[in-house]
Amino acid sequence: MPTIQFRLNGGAMAVDADPDQTLLDVLRGRLGVTSAHFGCGAGECGACYVMVGDHAMASCDMPLWSVADKDVVTLEGLGTSEQPHMLQRAFIAEQAMQCGYCVAGILVSAAALLKRNPSPTEAEVRAALDRNLCRCGSHNRMVRAVLRAAAEMAAS
Repeated sequence: MPTIQFRLNGGAMAVDADPDQTLLDVLRGRLGVTSAHFGCGAGECGACYVMVGDHAMASCDMPLWSVADKDVVTLEGLGTSEQPHMLQRAFIAEQAMQCGYCVAGILVSAAALLKRNPSPTEAEVRAALDRNLCRCGSHNRMVRAVLRAAAEMAAS
């Protein structure tokens, strides 16, 4: 099997795997990175989103070969429990989650948005999170949390 090299959460990674295996399978099954969840398997729900470069992308239908020599960031790469990312702190402050199944993908989508646009409007936040499904109905709180994080990041 070929070795696929990429950067995961800032660290160099070399994986001997079928290059057509999905990134989600490799993250969860081989690398123990569990924040990206399997939801629909068709790239439609956002539960498996990871940041590739500065865009949130579905890892459930992304072949491993497509991330060769690229930067991949999962929720684990955003912050730690000791030093959470500004978005993570804002989500906690706004109580912007319930069951949590979708939250990792939503946080990654929000982080990708703020990386590209540090001062988004509410409409831009809603558009960026539109592809992320939350069955608990927490979207309004999530939008408030992203806007709060953007404001706090701008002030720091």
